[in-house]
Amino acid sequence: MTIAFVFPGQGAQTIGMGAALAKAYPAARAVFDEVDDALGENLSGLIWDGDLAELTLTRNAQPALMATSIAALRALESEGVSVGDCAMVAGHSLGEYSALAASGAISLRDTATLLRTRGLAMQNAVAVGEGAMAAILGLDFETVQAVAAEAANGEICEAANDNDPAQVVVSGHKAAVERAVDIAKAKGAKRAILLPVSAPFHCALMEPAAHEMSHALMETKVKAPTVPLVANVTAAPVTDPDQIRAQLVAQVTGVVRWRESMLTMAAAGVDQIWEIGAGKALCGMMRRIDRTIATRAIGAPDDVAGAAEHFKAHFKNG
Repeated sequence: MTIAFVFPGQGAQTIGMGAALAKAYPAARAVFDEVDDALGENLSGLIWDGDLAELTLTRNAQPALMATSIAALRALESEGVSVGDCAMVAGHSLGEYSALAASGAISLRDTATLLRTRGLAMQNAVAVGEGAMAAILGLDFETVQAVAAEAANGEICEAANDNDPAQVVVSGHKAAVERAVDIAKAKGAKRAILLPVSAPFHCALMEPAAHEMSHALMETKVKAPTVPLVANVTAAPVTDPDQIRAQLVAQVTGVVRWRESMLTMAAAGVDQIWEIGAGKALCGMMRRIDRTIATRAIGAPDDVAGAAEHFKAHFKNG
């Protein structure tokens, strides 16, 4: 059996995430302490006891979700399972940074500061109320691309996330995204709903943020990951540091090719997907992409213990 570790993106955040891990595992607690120190603030206090609206701000959600993912990974390592035991890693949007931190390509401190920069840049790229995103359910990616092109009408409206065969997200100017919702429904979408997000991610409106991330990444040390990263923008494995930098910049405005990324892993022989961090959204997507791939969400101490027991029973001995 072959495992891949995947790391969740924005939207998975909840107040209290990672608190039980930090209490149960000193190595997990150390992650939150280091992220707090890197950012010069008590982010862990916001994560565990703060206001959800404040945590959901992009500038906070991005480093917070990464910290929770790496804390879960450190807990797993404490039980004898590491990134070196998996074949590949991937992360959904900001989760790609978690995957790179997990695989040793970027230090934890640098990842935290990069995500604070990324969160602020994405939040500030478009004035509040000018952009929007919508989830289109029940239409395939190519159909949604056509819907977005029809809805643009001189504005920006693009397919942003190809999540799974039944879910594609569009992003762009608010009026154009609203037109896309109506067009998608007319074309037979099961549902088409505006998403509660602070900015229109993964479309051309994010170009100012991509420019800022290009500068930030040029000043950041990036090493080859210990296992290949399946990149959002190419849905292909990458290990070269310069390519990783370029793809992280492209990712800000580019499509998150998650469905294809999971198919890449399946084609490479991966038959277990472990979602490391908050929530179970990626497990749900995987079941809609390929039900033959087993999934496991690891975000609490019981999950860690169960995963370690499963690993020792099925991998160490066979």
